[in-house]
Amino acid sequence: MSTIAIADMQHTAAPTARTHLRLTRRGRAVLTTLAAVPVLLGVGFAVLNGGQASAGDHQASVRFETVTVQPGETLWQLAEETAPNTDPRDFVQDVVALNALDGSVIQAGQELAIPAKYAH
Repeated sequence: MSTIAIADMQHTAAPTARTHLRLTRRGRAVLTTLAAVPVLLGVGFAVLNGGQASAGDHQASVRFETVTVQPGETLWQLAEETAPNTDPRDFVQDVVALNALDGSVIQAGQELAIPAKYAH
């Protein structure tokens, strides 16, 4: 009788339907946490490293002198006065980069850092 009962149960049992994966609130929290851990570790490493490249510990030392811009003076004129034996374009580019200027426009009274290689 037990054999017949098993056979009947197999024929009468409804076929199992495949269900989609459903995550609970806790499951979503765990998955989100696991995905965020590598990102947080990367940010933490960058913060502890100080945002510096790990090529070495030495810092570039930049020596410069300061010059006060006179009324009507341009960077080109300043280049011709300060470094007459060098290309004015190189001077202007270096001064703009050293002083973090938006362009080559300067104003009277402004103090500019001049790289030491151009100073008299």
